[in-house]
Amino acid sequence: MLTQQIPHATTLSALRTRIKSWRQDGLSVGFVPTMGALHDGHLSLVRLAKAHCDKVVASVFVNPAQFAEGEDFDSYPRSVIDDSAKLALEKCDLVYLPEREAMYPDGFATELVVKGAAQGLESDNRPHFFHGVATVVCKLFNQVRPDVAVFGEKDYQQLQVIRQMVRDLDFGIDIIPAEIVRERDGLAMSSRNAYLSEADRVRAAELNKIIFALATELKAGAVLAEALEAARASAENAFDAVDYLEVRNAQTLARIDSETVNEPARVLATVRLGETRLLDNCAI
Repeated sequence: MLTQQIPHATTLSALRTRIKSWRQDGLSVGFVPTMGALHDGHLSLVRLAKAHCDKVVASVFVNPAQFAEGEDFDSYPRSVIDDSAKLALEKCDLVYLPEREAMYPDGFATELVVKGAAQGLESDNRPHFFHGVATVVCKLFNQVRPDVAVFGEKDYQQLQVIRQMVRDLDFGIDIIPAEIVRERDGLAMSSRNAYLSEADRVRAAELNKIIFALATELKAGAVLAEALEAARASAENAFDAVDYLEVRNAQTLARIDSETVNEPARVLATVRLGETRLLDNCAI
């Protein structure tokens, strides 16, 4: 059974009824979509949403549309009772727990295709991913109809894709970015960190060191191609595989053609330790 520490809705009608009552009282609504297995990174999104809105809804839904065959949909950590208790401690006002059949009923045949910021990087390795993310977030936005939605900068490309979608489709929702929350050794918090063995957990901390060192060099005027080549070599030595380590324009995620970085930019990296993918990024 779900904990009763926090109100929850499992159907769209229950969700809409609760939000309608808030709207009738003139209250603003913030939204934090998650896939559960919540850690302090997720909870920081709730705190940020509460700083901007009167009421906050957090959803917990492991979205099958963003997993390809052979990925970790079945093994993705699920802990609804624990998640609900954590949200209650943060004074979240409602947790939305839609069933898969409600989100993707029989006959569901619509997919949102996103380009622009969605092209390259993650899409090169997971071409299905952002179509699944955009489709479910679009649906959740239509269900919750928030004033504000908060997304973490750890999934930086996803944040830019959502911003683009909201702008392109005139959602009228204010997208607020939340800074990456890190462990003491600098590893970006992620639900998938639970997959790491003890030895790989130690190795994982090298990722943030590599990308921050690269950002520092580029801020100091280092030649982009040379610094990037050295950082990639360090990453290849530290990890089992490197999906990508790139420097892109901070807003559009377009490639930077100049010899040095003279525009707002972001270092973005995804590496593998065994079967676990680690994502991280930092600003330049």
